[in-house]
Amino acid sequence: MKNIHTITRRRLAQTIALAVAISGGSAMAQAWPSKPIRLIVPFPPGGTTDVLARTLGDKLSQSLGQAVIVESRPGAGATLGADYVAKSRPDGYTLLIGAIHHTIATSVYKNLPYDFQKDFAPITTIALVPNVLVVNASTPARSVAELVALAKAQPGKLTYGSNGNGTAQHLIGTEFQNLTGTTLVHVPYKGSGPMDVDLLGGQITMSFDTVTPVLPFIKSGKMRALAVTTGKRSSALPNVPTLDEAGLKGFDIGTWFGVLAPAATPKDIVARLNVEMVKVIRSPEFRRRMGELGAEPIGNSADQMALQIKADTEKFAKLVKDAQVTIQ
Repeated sequence: MKNIHTITRRRLAQTIALAVAISGGSAMAQAWPSKPIRLIVPFPPGGTTDVLARTLGDKLSQSLGQAVIVESRPGAGATLGADYVAKSRPDGYTLLIGAIHHTIATSVYKNLPYDFQKDFAPITTIALVPNVLVVNASTPARSVAELVALAKAQPGKLTYGSNGNGTAQHLIGTEFQNLTGTTLVHVPYKGSGPMDVDLLGGQITMSFDTVTPVLPFIKSGKMRALAVTTGKRSSALPNVPTLDEAGLKGFDIGTWFGVLAPAATPKDIVARLNVEMVKVIRSPEFRRRMGELGAEPIGNSADQMALQIKADTEKFAKLVKDAQVTIQ
């Protein structure tokens, strides 16, 4: 009898504790947000990540009733900013603008201080942005074929910039060389801003940047777009062929950007963030703005984003292994 009463009391205590935890979580979600939210961009200002963060943040601040502050923490191929968020308090006030780069870094960096799949809670994917092969307008090559011929005539002389070691641009450049039999010199930057300055100044020959930051330079004639790296053409550059059309069969790599929170963030808060962000992303005004930037708005569920991260991590692990790209 004593054991029965003990078990009953124990179960009652567990039930009460669970109820308190649930009500506490709900209360936290209801009280949240009570102060500004920070969106950590792991690249310098001026690039696609920064533009998307500010566009989303402006609208999100209106729906949440709190300021959304965009903060840049660039470096190490976007991994410094990711590490900062992974180790931040999981209260919904510090979020990461993550990207496909982080799924690549998992295989490229031998000693990452975080696990991208375990240490983050995906919220939603903001948009997919095609990458585009661009050259300085003074470069004689006017097509992919001419650029390949130029590179083969000067092996190890032509340079290409990227947003850092282990980013999508880095891997795209590596795959481009493998498929064309060329030898290019990789020049890593902390982000699109400083890279575009050097490309415009002729310090580097080309880049495989996302469409958003280079679109104004392409339209003004200061840069020449030779091909997009996705399987289909970009709506922002309908006359620019894909690398597949240019002869690199099967080439299909674009860059997605999304929002993640530290893994232990309360599920109620993650769910609230997803609802509010998807509402913004699917609004006509946001979609119109994405069209101007050459981006395709997504706004999916947290589970769908998690599946995308898992699939890309596995996909790029193979590409990184085949390309033998490793960073200590």
